[in-house]
Amino acid sequence: MRNIAGLPRTGRPAKPDVAYRMRPGAYAVLIRGRDILLTRQITDDIDELQLPGGGIDPGESPLPALIRELREETGYTATIRRRIGGYRDFTYMLEYGFHAQKICHVYLGQPGLRLGAPKESGHCAVWMPITEAAQALASCGSRQILKALLRRA
Repeated sequence: MRNIAGLPRTGRPAKPDVAYRMRPGAYAVLIRGRDILLTRQITDDIDELQLPGGGIDPGESPLPALIRELREETGYTATIRRRIGGYRDFTYMLEYGFHAQKICHVYLGQPGLRLGAPKESGHCAVWMPITEAAQALASCGSRQILKALLRRA
């Protein structure tokens, strides 16, 4: 298993007897006033708030992947300004059926137009005060990055 230099691990540590696939992803902190755009994912197994974004497909670059994921999960376009952090997370990805070392790159931006409803089943766009979101996000890594951003503001 590779250690990704400079990216802290959040959440549970890797299990030594499990083979993890590398799964790079790009996620967005999109702020409008004092609110942030989140996605709420609801399936048979989960109901959680997340930063919008997701996996970077083979041959895809992070920013085009992020714009694609934003549209799929929230229905919004966005302008991405800069990368603000990242983290690693070891998890079982039920929807894909494998254990993953998620390499999460987080970007700061502004929401654009809402082009319609989310295209991805089980997702809906949620606006929330950024201070509440820093507590409500399901991902420990996302919460940490959001809290660090609030401290710098």
